[in-house]
Formats: sequence, structure tokens, C-alpha cells
Amino acid sequence: MEVGYTDKYFAVLDTETNWKNEVMSLGLVIANQYFLPEVKCYYIFTPEYKVGGMFSKTLQNVQSKGVNKYVDTRPKIIASIRSLFTQYGINAIFAYNARFDLSHLPELKDYKWYDIMRIAAYKQYNGKIPDDIECHSHSGRIKRGFGVQPIYRMVTGNADYKEKHNGYHDAEDELVIMQKLELPFETYANSRIN
Repeated sequence: MEVGYTDKYFAVLDTETNWKNEVMSLGLVIANQYFLPEVKCYYIFTPEYKVGGMFSKTLQNVQSKGVNKYVDTRPKIIASIRSLFTQYGINAIFAYNARFDLSHLPELKDYKWYDIMRIAAYKQYNGKIPDDIECHSHSGRIKRGFGVQPIYRMVTGNADYKEKHNGYHDAEDELVIMQKLELPFETYANSRIN
């Protein structure tokens, strides 16, 4: 079953890592087929978060209503996520630069992973890429500036947007990118990484 044909829900997630390259936080949004959030979760991994990392100061900064926040050990968090995925029939996980997140979450490798960047950074999919942005002629991918922050600014028109580097807020922003691209789910089949 490919995403979009029969799936009612999908997951968008983002991880932040500590100085030891271990996941210290994970933001998760379960969205419906209309790209609207249904469940919002934020997980802080202990003891990993205590090591500190480049974005430790944003770790506790979750300012969205309705976010379920958990601090627990990695095995318990992964079990909680898998249970939530079962409850909502989740088969598909979306992430921006998904290979990074998948490489840090091998416990979730049995799900179908899709890379939002593989759609958002390509001219043939992202109709909001201006004509004056330099793209590779053979692939249509933007040559530079295709991280979350520049793409979010491009698709929303919000030039003041700053990526928060908080797992939850970044997952929420990645869902917004998907919403603003206004593409049918079938398009994302081209972004599957596993």
C-alpha cells in the first residue's frame, strides 16, 4: 500500500541530537490526509538530553497548544510512538532530510519513510521556486538554500521565519511545508527512502 491511496493518517517527525550524536528530543505530528494535525507529541529522551547539544537551549521551548509532552527513556518513548502509530494506522513517516532521522531511529525502520526535502527542493514539484533560483539542469533540484528555513520562507512567503531547532516545532513547520506545496499524496511516492 503506497501512501495517499488508502492511508487515513501519516506522521511527520523531527529529531534533535546531543553532542554524542544521540537523539535527545523528537517532535511528532500525526496528520490526516488533508495535511491537518490530529495529534501533537514532543518527546525528551533521558538521560540523552542531559549530555547537551547544539540546540539544548531550545529543548524546553514548546509553545503550541495541545502538545503532549513526555520525558522518558528511549525504549519507553519508542514503545509509546509505536503504540500511537498502531492506534492511528500509521504506515508512513515523513521528515525533512529523512535519512538523518531514520539513521537515528533504527527501531522505526519497518515503516515507510518519505523525505519532504526530495519534493520541496525540486522545481518540478515545488511551483513556488522562483525562476531566478539556480537549479541543477539534470534534476531540477535547487543548488543551494534548500534547508527547512529557506524552503519554509519560500512556500509561505514569510521572510521573517526562523527555524527553531526544536524537534516539535520543526516537525510542525515541516507539515506546513507539505500543506503549502499543495501536492497530492501520490507525488510523495517519489520521495520514499526505504
